[in-house]
Amino acid sequence: MTKRAVLYRMVTDQHICPYGLRSKDLLERQGFTVDDQPLRSRAETDAFKAEHEVKTTPQTFIDGERIGGYDDLCRYFGKPVKDKNRTSYQSVMAIFSVAFLLALAMQWATGQSVFAFSTVMLFVGFAMALLALQKLQDLYSFTNSFITYDVIAMRQLRYAYCYPFLEAWAGLAMIAGLSPVWYAPVAVFIGSVGAASVVKAVYIDQRELKCACVGGNSNVPLGFVSLTENVVMLAAGLWGISQIAAS
Repeated sequence: MTKRAVLYRMVTDQHICPYGLRSKDLLERQGFTVDDQPLRSRAETDAFKAEHEVKTTPQTFIDGERIGGYDDLCRYFGKPVKDKNRTSYQSVMAIFSVAFLLALAMQWATGQSVFAFSTVMLFVGFAMALLALQKLQDLYSFTNSFITYDVIAMRQLRYAYCYPFLEAWAGLAMIAGLSPVWYAPVAVFIGSVGAASVVKAVYIDQRELKCACVGGNSNVPLGFVSLTENVVMLAAGLWGISQIAAS
């Protein structure tokens, strides 16, 4: 027996509803033949919402019963519904995974052993550069979060705006293989201040804050991840200083 569903979704020259497309895809993956009913104008969409006493589109009907929007359709099929406010480490995992793969790729491309210590430094450099990129995409959001816990930024707001550029510089200098003179002092400074700030905010003051390490709009809680990021930066900087002292 063919399973059928009727889908009303907004499709105009100015806007194609992404949740309408998601609803259509989900229905088809569940084996439904979709009677697609595009709403071609704002007026047509408003008339549909008024007629069915709903506030949003898309709307799906199965066997004459209104299921609702995309989230309702997910629940109908027992699929997880994304919670935008839920804590997630996905962005952090993606950055560190890509940074590690970039380090391996560069070592492979230059004929270096992937087991060399330089792989570790490349990984740290790529991670710092990618983390800085996340912050630089929206400096205002980043600084809004960062100034709530960083011990320097709370007193000197301009430092919050400088931080991503310092992080990017240190990371790029590591990737380029520059002398530690160029990056070690920066890495030690921002790493030590950052680690102290996290320890104070989370483990001493016991405040529940969002981490600004992957940008101000992330749902990563301030704590272990941010502390690890800063400790790694500090360790890389200290290693660089030891190399300077040994030369």
